[in-house]
Amino acid sequence: MAKENFESNLINLEKIVSELESGQLSLEESLEKYKKGIDLVKKCNTIIENAEKRGLLNERSTIVETTSGNTGFAIAMNCIIKGYKCILAVSDKTKEDKIAFLKALGAEVHICPASVAVDDPRSYYEVAKRIAEETPNSIYINQYFNELNTEAHYHTTGKEIWEQTEGKITHLFACTGTGGTISGIAKYLKEKNPNVKIIGIDADGSILKGYFDTGEINKDDLHSYQIEGVGKNLIPSTLLFDKIDEFERVNDENSAYRTREIVVKEGIMGGYTSGAVMQGFIQYTEKNPLKKGDLAVLIFPDHGSRYMSKVYSDAWFREQGFDKEEFRFKDVIVE
Repeated sequence: MAKENFESNLINLEKIVSELESGQLSLEESLEKYKKGIDLVKKCNTIIENAEKRGLLNERSTIVETTSGNTGFAIAMNCIIKGYKCILAVSDKTKEDKIAFLKALGAEVHICPASVAVDDPRSYYEVAKRIAEETPNSIYINQYFNELNTEAHYHTTGKEIWEQTEGKITHLFACTGTGGTISGIAKYLKEKNPNVKIIGIDADGSILKGYFDTGEINKDDLHSYQIEGVGKNLIPSTLLFDKIDEFERVNDENSAYRTREIVVKEGIMGGYTSGAVMQGFIQYTEKNPLKKGDLAVLIFPDHGSRYMSKVYSDAWFREQGFDKEEFRFKDVIVE
């Protein structure tokens, strides 16, 4: 039980970190979130200390996890506080900014190829499992198959959205990675109003939309892609397909354009995943126009500061062949 509570609090801490990074909170809201974050850190510490007393953890313990960013940051910070060793497995499409940040927090980072099959011993899932199995006194959080991932968002994010929209929400758009965020929110909203439409955003190169449509895994759907935090080459048990009404599949290029468009039009410094959600929203509403009285909520889960060498880099844009001039940044050189 101690282990499960620890994991649940880490998931909630990750959510708070994302909200603070979004830049969309007022000073009062930021202070409130910060206090909640400190409380969660304290809870994690208390739980860890109790687990230590019971002999489940000690000063030589290691925490192992797969991550594309925020979960890794939350885990690494807790490991610093308690003096644990932190080992994280990431895919090679994770940008150097994030990897450098994780290393700065003291994590040992294993970079694994993103293009291999999920059961390939080189995949970051298998690498994390192997490290946990080979490392004495370790904890493997395994967010893709941890039901607390979903429950955390059921009890917090879903409730918050329902209350802030005063129960008027008609559509929810969110990315599907582990599935914990969209599934937890969807579970809560569907209990309140079964007519709320839940639209999952998947990446071109992922198997999730195909599995949703057919109930089968189509390996032909798999290919490498650049968007982080969206899509998977496995089916997470934390993704509740029965709570999702439709999927939209988005590609790298259009998601990159939308990421930059959000900044210049809305002043929101969102990350690449946020741009993917925006692109999914546009695709869906082109086919299913919203009506008067509809209220759509889009979950922007990442901050642009993690992508300065990627989606906010013109050099990276050119490398990818993304050539729409209106989405290039303009340099003014004064001589």
